[in-house]
Amino acid sequence: MTPEEIAATLTELFGTSAVGASAPGSWQVDASTFRLLVLLSEDNTWLRVLLPIVPIQQAQPFLEQFLEANFDDTQEVRYALYEGVIWGVFQHNVETLVSADLSNAINRLVSLYQAGLDNVFNRLIESRIRQIIKAAKQQGQSLQATMQTLERFYAEGLMGEINQIPEAREEVLATWRRQLERLWNEG
Repeated sequence: MTPEEIAATLTELFGTSAVGASAPGSWQVDASTFRLLVLLSEDNTWLRVLLPIVPIQQAQPFLEQFLEANFDDTQEVRYALYEGVIWGVFQHNVETLVSADLSNAINRLVSLYQAGLDNVFNRLIESRIRQIIKAAKQQGQSLQATMQTLERFYAEGLMGEINQIPEAREEVLATWRRQLERLWNEG
């Protein structure tokens, strides 16, 4: 893929006004909510596309989930840590890169950016629910008994917000029930 083809792909995705060439072999896309960087290596053999996702202070509790996502979910892009920021990164050999693959990778990066912490937070919550299920099963509890325990914890104020209205509590318990039912037979 030539620098001209890279520029054309970026312009096709974001429009002329959003794409700027800051130096030979580097482009910056200024969208309304993010800034995407596209860089060629000094010898023009590798392309790197970078998109800042979230500051490390916000991401710290979820580092394990970010790494798990790299293994399971991110496909051709990866999460990376650099200078206190979690980035979405795509790297590819320019010689074998085609416009469609670059477009797909950029769309994937934008998707990671838009998800922010949501995906890794959900991954963390699911792992916690799996731990609850495992503990309940080790104690010989059924799904129904586990749900009754959670309901009791909410009723006694051990879980949930102090001033939680009954409707909100029921909504949270319904979410617990759905997740427990979804994951109960997996482990």
